[in-house]
Amino acid sequence: MEQFQGYYQDLAPIFQNLILIIAAVLGGLLIKSIIFSILRFAFRNHQDAILIHSLLTRCSAVLNFLVPLITLSLTLPLMDTTPRENQFLEKTLGVLMIIGFAWLAIKIIYVAQDYINDNFDIEAENNFLARKVRTQVQFIRKLLIIGVVVITLSVLLLSFESVRTIGAGLLTSAGVTGIIIGFAAQKSIANLIAGFQIAFTQPIRIDDVVIVEGEFGRIEEITLTYVVIRLWDLRRLVVPINYFIEKPFQNWTRQSTELLGTVFLYTDYYVPLKELRAELRRLCEASPHWDKKVCVLQVTETTETAIQLRVLVSALNSGNAWELRVYLREKLVEYIRDNYPESLPVTRAEIRSEDGKQFQDTDLRQLQQSRGVQQNR
Repeated sequence: MEQFQGYYQDLAPIFQNLILIIAAVLGGLLIKSIIFSILRFAFRNHQDAILIHSLLTRCSAVLNFLVPLITLSLTLPLMDTTPRENQFLEKTLGVLMIIGFAWLAIKIIYVAQDYINDNFDIEAENNFLARKVRTQVQFIRKLLIIGVVVITLSVLLLSFESVRTIGAGLLTSAGVTGIIIGFAAQKSIANLIAGFQIAFTQPIRIDDVVIVEGEFGRIEEITLTYVVIRLWDLRRLVVPINYFIEKPFQNWTRQSTELLGTVFLYTDYYVPLKELRAELRRLCEASPHWDKKVCVLQVTETTETAIQLRVLVSALNSGNAWELRVYLREKLVEYIRDNYPESLPVTRAEIRSEDGKQFQDTDLRQLQQSRGVQQNR
């Protein structure tokens, strides 16, 4: 050890400082790796420890940057530097540490979001509360990140003396500048205010089923300025957020995910309704998509050629309602076709002679034969 100290003392100051910097950086990375290894070992069998797992995943990169900076700042007094060099190093380390702590704060916000999302499963059957919480959490997360960035930039600018003197002059013109920017960015500001309204009044939530501009889809993302809707064919519809404040739209899951689905059938007047209702009940009970509540068959319209039957069934969500509707439509058509083919829609015509008497079969055959003879001529 004494021999190493002798070699170290014989080195030039620049090499001594370089060794201290390398040792500080490597020491910081080693400390971070030891802490993470201990946490991974302690929670290796805890699959539900989402907070620790999210912390290790999201904060690894930022701590690789921040911990060496902290150890480097602790070794700074040991370096052989001039007062001017020492001041430059302190200022540089200070700026980098401000950026590092801001980066860490943003990652912690994401960790908190992961923890909340894990406790509110949006994939559950009845996910009304989960969608409500996730919508608010997503908006608050973006708002907090903006706040962290603004505060960080302010602290960085105020850490320089020249910026402090300029800041006083900027404050005097801030009012006029704010008015000009406000007129230039009216729509952006309106979208931002609409974002606040939607986050807390919640006319829409994450995973809501909506119909917008005639398109059916689910709310996939809500930002401060726009909303992304995942359509049924996996396209994405991007809509300005103030659209949901200013224009009407359909929200199928505003209060609850439960929905009523309808299936329309057109049959002949001779269809046996009693047997058809019994088959409908059997099909509903056999389907996993039915929620055991509503299953009825009603005659809702009659025309001169057919009757309209409406099947009304209930399901826990829009996906189940769709699957149940297409299943019942297919099976009921098969049931009528196979068991009561005479009940399918038909068009009837009655042929009468000139004196108003109904044609008999023999009369009809004679008419056909006479027309055949005329065509042959």
